[in-house]
This record gives sequence, C-alpha cells and structure tokens, in this order.
Amino acid sequence: MADHKHGEMDITVQEKTFDGFISWVTKGTVVIIVALILLALIGA
Repeated sequence: MADHKHGEMDITVQEKTFDGFISWVTKGTVVIIVALILLALIGA
C-alpha cells in the first residue's frame, strides 16, 4: 500500500463542486429571505 503524503492529491474537482454548492445555498437563502419579506409586507 502506498504511503499517504499530505497535500499531493489533486482536489480541483472537489473544490469546484464545493464552490457550486455554496453558491446555490447562498442564492437559495437569499430567495427564501426575499420571499418571507414579501409575504410579511403583503400580510399573507
């Protein structure tokens, strides 16, 4: 079995996936907050 050496693995794909996930979560959170504000203003 090969020895693991910290920092040698290529993680660019994982980083892109994580960045995309964080982007979607942030946008989704903003949409939900805006929807809640609109509901509060309308009085529904």
